[in-house]
This record gives sequence, structure tokens and C-alpha cells, in this order.
Amino acid sequence: MSKEELKKILWESANKLRGGIASGEYMHITLGLIFLKYISDKFEVRYNKLVEDADGFENERDAYEEDNIFWIPEDARWKNVSKYSKSEDLGVKLDEAFKLIEKENPQLKNILPKTYSKLEVDVRRLGELVDLFTNKLNTTQQSGDFMGEVYEYFLGEFSRNLGQRGGEFFTPECVVELLVNMIEPFNGKVYDPCCGSGGMFVHSAKFVKEHNGNINDISIYGQELNATTWRLAKMNLAIRGIEPDLGASNGDTFHDDRHKTLRADYILANPPFNIKDYGQERLLEDPRWVFGTPPKGNANYAWIQHMYSKLKPNGTAGFILANGSLSTSQKGEYEIRKELIEKGHIDAIIALPDSLFSTTGIPVSLWVMSKNKQETNKHRERTQDVLFIDARSLGEMITRKQRALTEKNIKQIYNTYHSFRNLDGNYSDVKGFCKVASIKEVAEQDYALTPGRYVGIEDEVDDGIPFEEKFANLKKELEITFEKNAELEEEIKKQLEKIV
Repeated sequence: MSKEELKKILWESANKLRGGIASGEYMHITLGLIFLKYISDKFEVRYNKLVEDADGFENERDAYEEDNIFWIPEDARWKNVSKYSKSEDLGVKLDEAFKLIEKENPQLKNILPKTYSKLEVDVRRLGELVDLFTNKLNTTQQSGDFMGEVYEYFLGEFSRNLGQRGGEFFTPECVVELLVNMIEPFNGKVYDPCCGSGGMFVHSAKFVKEHNGNINDISIYGQELNATTWRLAKMNLAIRGIEPDLGASNGDTFHDDRHKTLRADYILANPPFNIKDYGQERLLEDPRWVFGTPPKGNANYAWIQHMYSKLKPNGTAGFILANGSLSTSQKGEYEIRKELIEKGHIDAIIALPDSLFSTTGIPVSLWVMSKNKQETNKHRERTQDVLFIDARSLGEMITRKQRALTEKNIKQIYNTYHSFRNLDGNYSDVKGFCKVASIKEVAEQDYALTPGRYVGIEDEVDDGIPFEEKFANLKKELEITFEKNAELEEEIKKQLEKIV
């Protein structure tokens, strides 16, 4: 099932509920049903395969768990629950199904919805929603961050009603893939202080598997403020057999840090952009502010310093921030950025193309920060050098409004970064794309980290056509355009006269 097909089904699901409840509640009702359908479909595929093999293992729990498939009791399977779609007891049956699943799968304890019998929604509409998913939502072939994609859709369609800001929960797959391939979380502790639906962790696990590593060699730690999103992350990771430590419940990373003693090898994050009120006045003496107190009106530099405080001595962080953080001269932010640069903690800055996020048009950049660049870049003579990459011209439009980085784009960026970091002899500055700048050069730019200031403009390729000929052709094209405009203007005047 393609993304467009999925979106059509999700839109239709919203129509089933529209008018009966507030639009902000669509997501909460629908996510639980989709999760039940998803895990049931996976179970049925495995069950049928085991029956086909005729080895008698179709009722053995281990035959499912070895493939990271939940054991679904018979009464909780979608094909049985969906039989009650026309019954007044549908909500009760759904709640019972989720309770049975939690009982059989401890990793899902207390995170599945069990409130369908108490919903203030007409049971007929709920039944029609169940029938819709039965008839049209086939998730047997879905992989990757499927639940994250569903969540992204609802955030995009109903963000105004939900009061969400773009980029707060779901990061585009191409951006996550780029970030993971740059940071390479292959062995150690991986942390995301604002983990959303868990997409960073999903792709980290995928990276380890693709490089023939052992998924048990990485430990997952995260925190999420929103309760619904926290539960979704738990579900999303449980589907893939990943056992994370996301804290006992959702919580505010700044004011209720669930991992106070954690020191991570890798940090991957997409903090919510430009949060104005993060309770700075209650954090003035916070020990995390080693480079200065971040300003009251923007949390960007609070996130940076929080992540710095969570790194091991040789740890590396990759994170996404709105472009304003690259050159802000706001009191506090400027001084913090200057300290980070002068102490050699900024490894690389990548300016990303616009329109990557479906829920916001805010231009963003990817930061790479090292706790100890002297150690991680031990062969580099000037360890304070910063790699700048201007990738704003990359990517291609996948819809009328959204752009995505291609696989070729992603490889181009992370290969450039690794060549710079590892000194493999393949790195060289490319005008208009990448440049390694010294601390002196950055200081001359008043510590601004905007890649465009350093990489320059790509030289225009000489096509061999003399300037005089180009100018003559351009002049001719303009004359034709002016003539057409004049003809169009006359035609409009004639039509207006007829109306008068």
C-alpha cells in the first residue's frame, strides 16, 4: 500500500467520525484501531505460513516472538473483534482485546488504549470505522516507521486543531536516514530527548541490521512530553522488538529529566522548533547551562546544552534546528554559540532544502556536535575546523508541497561528512556545496554558522555560447513576451466592453 493510498484511507476514517467528535480526537480513536489491525495482520501472515509449513508450530508462541511478532490471543485478533462492528458491545470488545494483548505481551503493559467503551462517539460510526479498516486497510506488507507515518498524517491534517507545531513529533524519513548515517549509532547508548513517535530509534536499529551488527549492542533511551506520542513510541518500538527506556511515563525533558545520570554515545534529535515558553525562570541555576543561560523566549539553545550535558566524553550528537539558531545575535544565544565554536564542539552544519516537513515550511539545518573533537578527530591538525554543507538545492518534489532528499543526495552528504571527519584523503572543498572553515574564518563571520557564508556560489558552467548571442536571444524572447502581453491586454479590454 502506497503512502497516497494510506492517506486516502485515513482521510476516509476521519470522515466516518466527522461531526460526532472534535477533530482533535480523530487521531486518538484511530491510532489504537490501526495498531490492532497492524499487529493482527502480522500475526495472521505468520500463522498462515506456519500452517502451510505443516510443522505444527502455529500455536507456539516462540514461533512468533523470534520474528518480533506479538502473540495475539484468539479473542483479540482483528478478524474476531471486527465481527462486532454492528454490535452495541463493540467498544467493550475492543477494550477486552487490548487488555488480553497487554496481558500476553508485557512490553505493551499500560500503553494500549482501553477506553473505547467510554467514548462519546456513536457506536455506529465506530463500527463503520472498523469495517473500513477491515475492507481497505491491508498492512501485511507495511514496514519501516508505519505508525509514525500514520501519526504524521494526522498531525499534518489536523495540526491547527491539535495545537501542534510542525516538526515537533515526526521527522521526514529522508532526514532521519541522513542523520543516522552521519552519526552511525552502531554500538552504545542512543538517546533522543524529544523522541516523538520513535522514528530516530527505528532507523538506528535499521542501520545496525543493514551493517550486519547486533541490535542488542545498542541501548535506547528517550523522553517525550506528549502522553499520546509517548505511548505511540512504545508501540512503534515494541513492534520491532526494541526494548527502550522511555521513562515510566511521559515527562518534560527540561523540568522532569527521566535520565539524569545518562551519558550517551550518540544523540539523535529533532527538538520542537523555537519554543517560546519552556519555563526558563525556573531553570536559571540549572547545571546543564555550562556555556551560559539560554534566553527566556526561545528553547533552541536550551536543547543544545541539554544534549551536550548528556554526551559521554567521546560522544556525538546530531540534531535539527530552525535556521535562525545559526546566526541569532540574541543575548545569551550568541555567547553560547561562540563558546561552543571556540571550544571546538561544533563538527558540522548542513543547511537542508525547504519543504521537507509536511507540517511546516520553516527552513532547518542539521547540526553535528562532538563532546571531544580532539579525540574523535585525533588525526586532524585543526580540530576546531567546522564542515559546512549547503544542501538547499538538493532533493526533489514528491508532492506538490513536499520535497524529499534522494538516496543519492543522502549519500553525497554523509560521504562528504565522513571524508572530512576521517581524513580518508577523499575530502576536498566544493564551491557552492561544502567548505571546511577554520575557527579564524568563523570568527571573522562573527560566529555565524550559516553554510552559505562559507561555501560560496557554484561557478556557472561555460556552455560555449558567446554572451552577445545569449543577450540577443534573451532580448528576442522578451520582445515576444511583451507582444503577447499586449495582445492579451487588448483582448481583456474587448471582453470588458462587451460586459459594460
